[in-house]
Amino acid sequence: MATPIRTPGRVAAPGHGGVGDSPLRPDGTLKVSGEFAYASDLWMDGMLWGATLRSPHPRARILSIDVGPALAAPGVHAVLTHEDVPGRKTFGIDHPDDQPVLAVDQVRHQGEPIALVAADHPEIARRALDLIAIEWEVREPVTDARAVLADPVGLAVQPRGGIVRHQPVRVGDVDAVRDGVDVVVAGDYEVGIQDQAFLGPESGLAVPADDGGLDLYVATQWIHNDLKQIAPCLGLEQDQVHMTMAGVGGAFGGREDLSMQIHAGMLALRTGRPVKMSYNRYESFFGHVHRHPAQMRYEYGATRDGILVYADVEIVLDGGAYTSSTENVTGNAASLGVGPYEIPNIRIDAYGVYTNNPPCGAMRGFGAVQACFAYESMMDKLAAACGISPVEVRRRNAVAQGSALATGQVITAPAPMAEMLDRIEAMPLPPALDAADIRDLPGGASQTTHGEGVVRGVGYGIGLKNICFSEGFDDYSTARVRLEVIGGEATALVHTAAAEVGQGLVTVKAQIARTELGVRRVTIAPADNRVGDAGSSSASRQSYMTGGAVKAACEAVRGELLARAAARYGHDDLSVVGGAVVSRAAGVLAPVEEVLGDDAIELTREFHHRPTTRLDPVTGQGDSHTQLALCVHRAVVDVDVELGLVKVVELAAVQDVGKILNRLSLEGQIHGGTAQGLGLALMEEIVVSGGLVRNPSFTDYLIPTILDVPPMRLDILEHPDPDAPYGLRGAGEPPTLSSTPAIVAAVRDATGKALTRVPVRPEHIAG
Repeated sequence: MATPIRTPGRVAAPGHGGVGDSPLRPDGTLKVSGEFAYASDLWMDGMLWGATLRSPHPRARILSIDVGPALAAPGVHAVLTHEDVPGRKTFGIDHPDDQPVLAVDQVRHQGEPIALVAADHPEIARRALDLIAIEWEVREPVTDARAVLADPVGLAVQPRGGIVRHQPVRVGDVDAVRDGVDVVVAGDYEVGIQDQAFLGPESGLAVPADDGGLDLYVATQWIHNDLKQIAPCLGLEQDQVHMTMAGVGGAFGGREDLSMQIHAGMLALRTGRPVKMSYNRYESFFGHVHRHPAQMRYEYGATRDGILVYADVEIVLDGGAYTSSTENVTGNAASLGVGPYEIPNIRIDAYGVYTNNPPCGAMRGFGAVQACFAYESMMDKLAAACGISPVEVRRRNAVAQGSALATGQVITAPAPMAEMLDRIEAMPLPPALDAADIRDLPGGASQTTHGEGVVRGVGYGIGLKNICFSEGFDDYSTARVRLEVIGGEATALVHTAAAEVGQGLVTVKAQIARTELGVRRVTIAPADNRVGDAGSSSASRQSYMTGGAVKAACEAVRGELLARAAARYGHDDLSVVGGAVVSRAAGVLAPVEEVLGDDAIELTREFHHRPTTRLDPVTGQGDSHTQLALCVHRAVVDVDVELGLVKVVELAAVQDVGKILNRLSLEGQIHGGTAQGLGLALMEEIVVSGGLVRNPSFTDYLIPTILDVPPMRLDILEHPDPDAPYGLRGAGEPPTLSSTPAIVAAVRDATGKALTRVPVRPEHIAG
């Protein structure tokens, strides 16, 4: 195991809640006991309830809207349409003109917001929505992404055209080497629409402020990006909107885009009263973006011993009605389109297109998930064609430190892919199938089988994921740290705007402060916009970026503390150890409390990662990524080949994380990401027909439960990244990539079926 990077001048006290320990989460007990206040629990005396009228059609023109009957209903205080938007009428996570706050003259997807109601009770508000009369001109929706690609002008649902982004990647000359290869394999692959399925629905509370501004309590992933969109639409300056993070019940990318924030703000400003909005589960399916569905065509050429010579790839991502994050998702899919393999000749064309299907944007894995399913399926197909094992074909083509990716970016940090493959292959397999307990068989207690027709399969998958924001984005985070004596004990207050969405950042920030300042008592201030931008809780970036900011701020505070001690005691060889200032020559000089006295030290620092570049629009070349992470999975499944039922028996994972900051949280991240990959592999899909969502509920949209997720065997490596704080490597997303193709590969191994689409359904196996 590689040696962790260490910084002189700080104390790392194992067992005291510092970096490398696993202290209890400060919100953990409250969450498991049901006492934690989520956004949906917000309450204020005199508040009104907001509700949203949404389009039943995926594409239609609005000929007229009559809100009179709704406004006249008892208990209704406001009914608003686009005409009532006090400022800019459009917003967007990347483009301010992306989508309307409320539909103006047309709707482009089912569920698009049209009107708002504020009432005394949520049921009164919902009933008032039914009183709003709309005259429609229904139009034929555009739902085929490939058809849009073929006719981007004629089928465009947006004034800006039919294609959001086309990102090519060109390396070598595919056509020149195509005829000279020994083995050619090809495949068409498809990924359905996956939902983030966070358990806490979109909720928030907007409160009019005395200065004419607004206090917003919301569950979001990026306070400052929300603010940049909200304030102009409400006709306010940014400093008139005070945003505070409410309790977040999961996110996974689905809270990067706005949902109810502007709507609640409009109603609060119009009525002069607090307004709460909280979606039910049905509405939540229409209130946030989803994972992009993908259609992908791959062709690989190789030598007879399995060495890749070329890759010819087309990836089509359906972004739905609005842009959201489609530009960046397309860039990710292009740059990571052939994964962690050395290939001398590459042609990739990745497209993001507009349709009248549900809007799609950020979700855990962000474009890399779709590509990973395809390229890992291709590696298995190549292994079969060459007569070598799936692990061996990956080993022969694996990237390593110093390898160039498809974009020409050289991997400068450790990339121990060969070691990871060796470790996963060496792990013992679970015991052979035992049909004595039917609960261990596919179908479980429903007694669909007693072992007949059940076949075991084993499969592998490996994924390469970028960490932090890419393509030239000035990604940074801000932290303010205050050190003072409270109740006789040195106490650190850490203040950032970073969203705690369940990943454990609130714990990691405290660990960093304890490590850098040598104090035991650390308080984490609520996240709000009274401190600088922390960026989004996405791209597996918060431990890297906000962790880096907290570390930098703590180092600055420690430096000031030691400067004061040096001036007072006449020594300059100082450090903080165990809550005391220590001289290398003279030993312990004084407790930190004595050095501080009645004076506090408060400093703010920003942390920026190394610069990246935008992908070249023609060649796709560029150093577009900050950091890259690898995860390898092995899946073992039992399949009832007659009924098409699958039981995942075991999932094993090897992941390099650079440095373990908190093992308990880290293992939870790997488990959670793996479970979402399992969901995509076997059960999770938003079914859309003619632009209409057919299963907007957890009755029909299935997610893995404790009965579906098997025991997991983890092997966590620590190969430090020299450019990252503590050498860490973002860890939350990579398991989502590799678990899906590993599970599908195992089902292929058991059934012999091609299985080119996820989720795999019983009819794909037994049909």
